[in-house]
Amino acid sequence: MIISYDNLWKLLIDKKMNKTELARKIKISSSTMAKMTRGEPVAMTILVKICDELNCDVGDILSIKREINAR
Repeated sequence: MIISYDNLWKLLIDKKMNKTELARKIKISSSTMAKMTRGEPVAMTILVKICDELNCDVGDILSIKREINAR
């Protein structure tokens, strides 16, 4: 499975906010934000903080994409 935070990046653009501002507001480290940029999983508590700050739901900030294995 691949985690995509593309919806979060689009939401930040709509709200005229950048990743650094979001990280500062919700008090997460730059390394956590970097993990998200690379599509890596982060703790649910981080996702909840993001949703609280942006007034949205988890489904509004990420999606799960299934990998198709070629045989």
